[in-house]
Amino acid sequence: MNKKIFLSSLIIISFMTTYINVNASSKNKQNNKDNQVDSVVIRGMDKEKCSNLKNIKLYQTSITSTEWIEEGNLPEDENARFSGASSAKVQAPAHCIVKGEIEKRKGVNGKEYAIGFELRLPTKWNNKFLFQGGGGLNGVVSPAIGKIPSHGSTAKPALSRGYAVVTTDSGHSGGSRDISFTEDQLARLNYAYASTGKVTNIAKQIIENVYSVYPKYSYFMGCSNGGREAMQAAMRYPNEFDGIVAGNPGFRLSRAAIGEAWDNQQFTKYAPANDKREKIVSQALTQKDLDAVVKGILKRCDAKDGLADGIVNAWETCDFKPEMVEDEIGAEKVALLNAIFGGAKNSRGENVYSSWPYDAGLNTMGWRIWKHGTSETGVPNSINFGMGAASLAQYFMTPHNPDFDTLKFDFDKDVEKTFQIAGINNADSTDLSTFEVRGGKMIVFEGVSDPVFSAHDLRDWYNQLRNDMKNVDSFSRLFVIPGMNHCGGGPAMEDFDPLTALEEWREKGKAPDFIIAKAGNEYPDKNKELPLCPYPKIATYTGGNKNKASSFKCK
Repeated sequence: MNKKIFLSSLIIISFMTTYINVNASSKNKQNNKDNQVDSVVIRGMDKEKCSNLKNIKLYQTSITSTEWIEEGNLPEDENARFSGASSAKVQAPAHCIVKGEIEKRKGVNGKEYAIGFELRLPTKWNNKFLFQGGGGLNGVVSPAIGKIPSHGSTAKPALSRGYAVVTTDSGHSGGSRDISFTEDQLARLNYAYASTGKVTNIAKQIIENVYSVYPKYSYFMGCSNGGREAMQAAMRYPNEFDGIVAGNPGFRLSRAAIGEAWDNQQFTKYAPANDKREKIVSQALTQKDLDAVVKGILKRCDAKDGLADGIVNAWETCDFKPEMVEDEIGAEKVALLNAIFGGAKNSRGENVYSSWPYDAGLNTMGWRIWKHGTSETGVPNSINFGMGAASLAQYFMTPHNPDFDTLKFDFDKDVEKTFQIAGINNADSTDLSTFEVRGGKMIVFEGVSDPVFSAHDLRDWYNQLRNDMKNVDSFSRLFVIPGMNHCGGGPAMEDFDPLTALEEWREKGKAPDFIIAKAGNEYPDKNKELPLCPYPKIATYTGGNKNKASSFKCK
C-alpha cells in the first residue's frame, strides 16, 4: 500500500472513533456552536484533572473544593422535597465535583454573600450540559445530579446519562426556608433570575477547560421554584439553553403568594376554636371532609374521559360544586371550599390570583401540608402559614417589611405592593421568539392537585402564549397531570421521563405527542399507566385493558 494512503487512512479512522482525546485546545472560544463536536462520548476528566481544577482562574470566581467520586451509589439529597427531585436511588459514573463561589461580597448589615455552585463532571461526557433548578427559597447548593423533578419518577438522572450538571444556591445561604436574604438588593436580584446567567457562564467555561469543547446541547430542568427558574431561562437567557423542562412552575410567584395569604385568611376564618379560643387551622377541613369532597368529585367527573378509574382526565370540564356534598360536610365548609377554590379576590369580586380546579388529589398529605397542615395547636404548621407568609411579607412586598402580618393583607390596597418584585421575579412573558427561532424546545408540566400553584393559572398563561405567538406547539407543550400534587405525590401517574422526551424533540425532531406515565406510590393500582397528553388534549379511554396506555388516545 502507498505510504501516503496508509497514513491518510489512519487519520480518518482516528477521527471516526467514538472516544475523543481532548488534549488539544479549542480554537474559537467566542462562539459556542463553533466549538462543538458530534461525538457520543468525550473523555477529558480524571482524578488528576479534577484536583488541578482548584487552580483554575475565573472572573470573580473562586473554586472552594474539588472531589473525585468513583462509580457507585450516591447518598440521598436532603433538599429533594423542595426541588421536586425524584426519590429513586442513584448510581452515578465516576465524576469530579467542583464547588465554588461567584461574586463573594459583603452585603446589607455586613452579611456575607456569594453565589454558591456545584458542578459535576463525568469521566465519560455526552457533550451535554444540564442546569438543575432549585426549590423553595433556594439557599442551599443541592447535589448536582440532575434527577427528574417528579418525586415518583424512576427515570435515569442526567449525571448517570453522562451530562455535566450544575446547581446553585442562587446567591444566598441559610436553607430553603430562610428569608433573611431579602433585605439585600443584589441577593434579591440573583434569586429572581440573575444567578442563572452567571452560573451558566462559569459552568460552561469550566466545561470547556476540561473537555476542550463547549456543550453541544444545554438544558435546564426544575420543579417548583426550579420550574420558575427554568421558564426564566427560556425568557431571559434564550441563547444559552436549547431545551427546558419546567415542572409545577411558580412562574407567577408574586401572585401565588397573594393566593396563599387569601387561603390563610379563609382557613383562619372558618377554623374551629379550642378551649383557649385558639383557632385550630388544620381542623377547618378534616380528613373526613376532604375524603367526602374527593368522593363527590369522582362521582361527578371521573367517567367523563370514558373510564371510571380514579383519574379525572377531563379536569377542565369537571363541574363539581361543594354544595353537592353539603349533607356530608356542612354549610360552613361548603363556604370555605368555595372561597378557596374561587381564588383570591378584591372587594369588587375580581380575582387577584387564579381559581383552582377540583381534583382527586385534594385529600392527600401532599395537599394538606401546604394548605392548612396537621397542627392540633393554635400555631399552624402548613408551609403556606410558614414560608409562604414570610415570603410575602419580606420578599414579594415593597418596601421590605419583616413585621407585616399577612393575615391582615388587604386585597384592595396591598396587591400593588408586589408589582415591583413581580417585574423581575415572574416568568410569565409570552414573547419567547428568540428561544423559538434558535430551535429551543420547552416541556411544561403541572399537577391538577397542586396546592401551591394553580393549574388554572398556568393554563391561562399557556393559552395567552398560544394567542400571542404562532405555532406554539412547534416549540412548547404543556402536560397537565390529574391527581398529582406539587412536584409529585397524590393518586397520579407521576412516574414519567420528560428529559428523554425533551432530548428526542430537540435533538431528533420527534415532538412529544404524548409521554407514557406510570402509577406513583399513592395510586392504588401499581400496574396502571396512561399517556400524558399535550394540552388541550386529554387521555380518553377507547377500549381494552384499562391499565395500558395503548387503551387511551389523546384527543
